Amino acid sequence: MTGRPTITQLAAELGIAPSTVSRAFTRPNLLKPETVAMVQKAAEAAGYVPNHHARALSTGRAGAIGLIVPDIANPFFPPLVRAAQNYASDLGLSVFLADTDEDPTREDRLISRMAPQVEGLIVVSSRLASSRIRQIADSQRVAFINRDVPETYRILLDTAAAIRSGLTHLSGLGHRRIAYVGGPPQSWANKQRRSAVDNFSKAHALEVMHFSADPGTYDAAKALSDSVAASGVTAVIAFDDVIAHGLMGGFAAAGVDVPKDLSVIGCDDTLATETFPALSTIAVNVGAAARRAVAALSENPGSTSLTGARIIFEGTLVLRGTTGPVRPASNPLTLEPELDHPSTGSVQARRGSDS
Repeated sequence: MTGRPTITQLAAELGIAPSTVSRAFTRPNLLKPETVAMVQKAAEAAGYVPNHHARALSTGRAGAIGLIVPDIANPFFPPLVRAAQNYASDLGLSVFLADTDEDPTREDRLISRMAPQVEGLIVVSSRLASSRIRQIADSQRVAFINRDVPETYRILLDTAAAIRSGLTHLSGLGHRRIAYVGGPPQSWANKQRRSAVDNFSKAHALEVMHFSADPGTYDAAKALSDSVAASGVTAVIAFDDVIAHGLMGGFAAAGVDVPKDLSVIGCDDTLATETFPALSTIAVNVGAAARRAVAALSENPGSTSLTGARIIFEGTLVLRGTTGPVRPASNPLTLEPELDHPSTGSVQARRGSDS
């Protein structure tokens, strides 16, 4: 081992996981005594000092990582937070969590305040301008998740290929008019998913209608459901499962059957098993992204920034119960105002005969 040894190098030399090396120093009670002794002996021989101790001595920081998300109430983020926290704990690190409430000014302020107190930051779905992200990346140890800015360290949950698979599936069921219901317009993932829908549809002569459920809440999507149902589309790709869930709630209230009248595909696989029918969606590995970000920050603690890298985790299409054959043109779905509540502007579905 040459130079200053890292936890990864020590683990490789011993043939064990980096988390086991970390536990030998931070939580030895979880390991066999002989394992602890082996790690400590090898560390002493190699001149290894546990990263969190070295960082605390040299920087005065508390052996912690900052994690900044735009909306902790969105079910996409808690599994990511949990994965980051669990892996950081294995490495002897704590996690400080902050929520920007989708406000880029607040996000910038949080980054400035947290950076001096932690070993590095994980910023998820940043709403900052690309130029500002580059400035931050040049001076801070930051791993970005789901924001693709060149020359930064970023981890991307890429759903484009899975969306193409979803559209291929819908096209095979006869769907030619598709809606894309987007989320926060400043979201990188929203732009990526919209582009994937547009590019595939153009190449395969599908008609696409765009709707925005900004700010991406269940209620915003539910309020939009009447417009989507009345638009003449036969299938929907939603920005995420929250929006898909909201649309399905609105469809159900209006008597629109999923998937008989409209097929729906969500994204992220956060609420899929909580809907009825179970939501077809695109699964993404948020846990792997979180662990990769923590690992990047746990290494080379003396560095002032992370070397630019672009790590991609591909999404996968998961078919469940919300897609089906297109409704026959001879028996179209039509909508009319709900007579019992004319002032609400809600609609009910009126179907022709199923025969």
